[in-house]
Amino acid sequence: MSNPFLLGLTGSIGMGKSTTAAMFAEAGIPVWDADRTVHDLYAKGGEAVAPIAAAFPSAVKDGAVDRAELKKLLASDKKALTRLESIVHPLTTASRSDFIAAHPEADLILLDIPLLFETGADAACDETLVVTAPPEVQRARVLERPDMTEAQLDFILSRQMPDAEKRRRATFVIETLDLEQTRQDVRNLIAKIRGEQDA
Repeated sequence: MSNPFLLGLTGSIGMGKSTTAAMFAEAGIPVWDADRTVHDLYAKGGEAVAPIAAAFPSAVKDGAVDRAELKKLLASDKKALTRLESIVHPLTTASRSDFIAAHPEADLILLDIPLLFETGADAACDETLVVTAPPEVQRARVLERPDMTEAQLDFILSRQMPDAEKRRRATFVIETLDLEQTRQDVRNLIAKIRGEQDA
């Protein structure tokens, strides 16, 4: 069996990444979710809990990582993020490898990675897909979320690679304005990748 084709999916906040990933899953494509993996690593019994407790004792409460406390520590110490990444990145990479190995029958696997280009994870992908929408649509979607403010959104966007840069670097781009059109674009892309593999 040849190795599966690895498609990396990313997109800035509010661009429809989770919705698009779900469409790949509906089409029978295995989806590895980086956010879900980190959530599991931080939860009680998660592999990241002990090393994070050693590096940031106050960030672990009741056997799980307290994300709010961790966020405070990262904001107050510029070197903290590098230390945290040195703990979490190898664990997420191992999880990704395990996921791929657990789907030997798959010809295509979607890797849903929010910071795909920022962390260099695109190097592990055969090709990349960015989901996008106009800035005003993006803002409207995100500001509908509970407890989200304009200031928070601006802060999040300041830490993400600009949408235009992501689109420039991606192999494929899908605009997520209309659900049915996006679903069709996903189906077309799956068919295109499979066609190229079979060729």
